[in-house]
Amino acid sequence: MAAARSAAFHWLVDVEQIMGMPISIHTLIEGPATTDSVVQDAARRCFDDLRQVDRVFSPFDPRSDIRRIARGELRDSDAAPMLAEVRELCDQARDATGGLFDAGWKGWFDPTGLVKGWAVEQVARRHLEPLMTDRRVAAVGINAGGDVQLFTHPDSSWIWNVGIADPRASGEIIATLPVSTGAIATSGTAERGPHIIDPRTGKHTTGILSATVEADSLTRADLWATTAMIAGFDDLSWLDSAGTSTGLLVAADGRTRRWLGATEIMVTAHDPDFITGVIGGA
Repeated sequence: MAAARSAAFHWLVDVEQIMGMPISIHTLIEGPATTDSVVQDAARRCFDDLRQVDRVFSPFDPRSDIRRIARGELRDSDAAPMLAEVRELCDQARDATGGLFDAGWKGWFDPTGLVKGWAVEQVARRHLEPLMTDRRVAAVGINAGGDVQLFTHPDSSWIWNVGIADPRASGEIIATLPVSTGAIATSGTAERGPHIIDPRTGKHTTGILSATVEADSLTRADLWATTAMIAGFDDLSWLDSAGTSTGLLVAADGRTRRWLGATEIMVTAHDPDFITGVIGGA
């Protein structure tokens, strides 16, 4: 990574465990390596808001609003107001994906596959993006389990080079995505094993190990990464409606597909050595 302005830079990094994953906030500051109360206050507010989101939407916590609604113990009208917003987004996502994403397929409302990206984007835009008005801040980003929403100051040429994990080799990078301002989400089996369900069949997705999507919005990137996993390696019909910037699919046999906008730019055949490369770009 490189920044345009010549003064010394230092990183401020804040990390907390929320939603069952490490969530980190990275801020590139121009000037001496001292604690910055404005930046740390923004990070604290992000974490506080994300804990509240988890209390509403966790499918694992029996006390969450969505689990209480599923058991008939809580009415939608008495739940946190954010639930109505996410329900509407999920309805729009179901229509946009032709049912590949469906928050109601279990018989109760579970917005997993959209709500994490939405929540992280919301707190980033509410608390981190305003830091871009401070000329000391060259860049700031939030990383939630590998899904990122990133911002770079208009006067900086800083580039975030986001490594995409190789789903077949722990600790290895399969490609990098250069991003100035935007979002990247990856859905796959590398960390949690098979866990993504096709709502049309109720079965785990097969044949595809990971789907990485870049978009301007983490809500969008997260949704379409999940959708790509469900659609499968051979189906890119969703690209026209996705509004993504670029992305990468990795099949179980090592084949890859890459695209820019709505246009596929590369397909690789099965390759046991699997060459690492750069995708995307200006």
